[in-house]
Order: sequence, then structure tokens, then C-alpha cells
Amino acid sequence: MAKKTFFVTGTDTGVGKTMVSAAILEAAKAAGKRTLGMKPIASGCDNTPEGLRNDDALMLQRAATEALAYDLVNPIALEPAIAPHVAAVQAGRVVTAGRLVGFCRGMQMRPADLLLIEGAGGWRVPLNDRETYSAVPRELGVPVILVVSLKLGCINHALLTAEAILNDGLVLAGWVANRAEPVAMSCEQETLSYLTEQLPVPCLGVMPWIVTANPKTLSEYLNIDSLFEN
Repeated sequence: MAKKTFFVTGTDTGVGKTMVSAAILEAAKAAGKRTLGMKPIASGCDNTPEGLRNDDALMLQRAATEALAYDLVNPIALEPAIAPHVAAVQAGRVVTAGRLVGFCRGMQMRPADLLLIEGAGGWRVPLNDRETYSAVPRELGVPVILVVSLKLGCINHALLTAEAILNDGLVLAGWVANRAEPVAMSCEQETLSYLTEQLPVPCLGVMPWIVTANPKTLSEYLNIDSLFEN
């Protein structure tokens, strides 16, 4: 079964969780690790001859070392590019934390050194009227990697998200700073220094903005050694 499993969340939607997750998978691959990646639920899928396909899930599928059928990487694919709980209702699907946990546990049974489970949106994004996505890593009991988009307001977003993760009784394994926009934020270095001092876990890397960015190139900006300690 997977030796190490991490849940990847972000301070918001559109912060680069998928690119960071794929870069971590590439970095692990370069270190000789066997890897798996999954995005249990994805909205904004394209209707293709093979069925609904999501670009983020396809990126994770390509970055992993172990070959998997698409339906295992992304078991719940929704076409509307809107919040997952709304997309599920529109599609007539029922999404529960328990169901997603079941998909994840099935993936954990596969042999690998590293499994990354990418969430959707931020830590409290709804799955239905009663549950948020944070219930999934809580039930799994897996450590969390936080992706922070370097933009105005990110300090508040990062500290609140980290606080919520820790208050939910989970381990925050590390965080990644990602420049998700082409123009650097004002006082970026000062922001990075503050977050490095305030977040009680290692910064796994600072990802630059690259027009033609790909996970393999960005993996060079990561140091994931701490993820495999203990």
C-alpha cells in the first residue's frame, strides 16, 4: 500500500494546487519514488469521446509514475465549471465525504511510495449541504500540504487555513508558495519571510511564474525531503 499519503489543499481556488501537486510528483519521481496522484472530484470537465475529462486530473495522471485508468484518478467527474457541490446537484449526483474517502482508501491500497490527493477549492469548500471537503482528510487522518498563492491578502488566507487544518486535528506537513499571476505582488519577499516565520512547518518551495510552466520544470524549485522523514 502507499507508504506516504498527503492531502493537497489551497488558500483558495485557482492558486495552483494541481501544478504544485504534479511538480511534487515529478520531484518524487526524480528521487526514485513510485508515485500516485488523484483528484477525487473535479468540476469543469470536458465532454470527450472517452467520457468526461478534467485537465487537472489528466495532469496528475501524467505526472505519476504508476499507470492508472482515468476513472481511478478522477472517480467523480462533473461537467459544469462551478463549485463541486452545485455541479453535483445539477448533474443529479450525490457526493458525500464517505464516498470520497472510499475512493481514496482504495487508492491507498495500491503499492507506491507517495500518494497525493488533491482537493478542490479551499479547505472549507462544500461537498453537500452538511459536509465540507475537509471532512475527507479528517476521516483519512492524513497530513496536509498547503498551497499559498502569492498575492495581496495571502498572509491572512494562509494563516487562517493553517489554523483550520490544525484545529481539525490534522498535521500540516508543509506549504508551497506559488506565484500564480505573472506580475509579482508588492513586497513579495517580505510576505515570504513573514509566512516562513509564522507557519510552523517547512516551506517546500517557492514556485515562480513561468509562461510555459510544466510540472517537471517547476519540480526543480521544490525540496520535498521532509515529506519522507519518519
